[in-house]
Amino acid sequence: MNTAITEAEREALYKVMYSRRDVRGQFLPDPVPDDVVGRLLDAAHHAPSVGFMQPWDFIVVRDSAIRQEIKEGFEIAHREAAAMFPEEKRETYSAFKLEGIMEAPLGICVTCDRTRSGEVVIGRTANREMDLYSSVCAVQNLWLAARAENLGVGWVSIIHHDHVRRVLGIPEHIVPVAWLCVGYVRFFHETPELEQAGWLPRLELETLVHHETW
Repeated sequence: MNTAITEAEREALYKVMYSRRDVRGQFLPDPVPDDVVGRLLDAAHHAPSVGFMQPWDFIVVRDSAIRQEIKEGFEIAHREAAAMFPEEKRETYSAFKLEGIMEAPLGICVTCDRTRSGEVVIGRTANREMDLYSSVCAVQNLWLAARAENLGVGWVSIIHHDHVRRVLGIPEHIVPVAWLCVGYVRFFHETPELEQAGWLPRLELETLVHHETW
């Protein structure tokens, strides 16, 4: 197997990375074919993991009643979040479209089984949170694979894990890491929506790079 990356392949990868967006309101109702979903999950399953423990599981949800229950959990956390912002930002925050749980035809919950390889895991001995980071790597792999398939993905982070666990029947020792809204979209924004709205600017890379020490 030739593992060298060609120039065209490199350019395609960078295009996927730079055009990936957190999609909220542009989803189409068209179903995502099973073979495409399979490719996304296989890409996620090939993410790096600490000690090769592969702590992730994937719950694929198409049922609208289940997704509605997830949406109700978002609404609770969304109201709580609005109250946390200063008054001058609260109205702006509340106006943002921050999820597409019912608009997207598919939800995928990515979890982390922190017991999968036993108590002692190579690479997790000094920093126990590395297994959680591994599941986040699976999320990123899935997200980039989805963009390569011209699918949009939105990560719904404004929701309590316990709500997701209850709705999906997730065992107590399993950590829900991400609820992802997945589907074809009308278009992808040129830049992130929060950047367009002036919520925050993109930071200059030069201000974030340090050499040798901080």
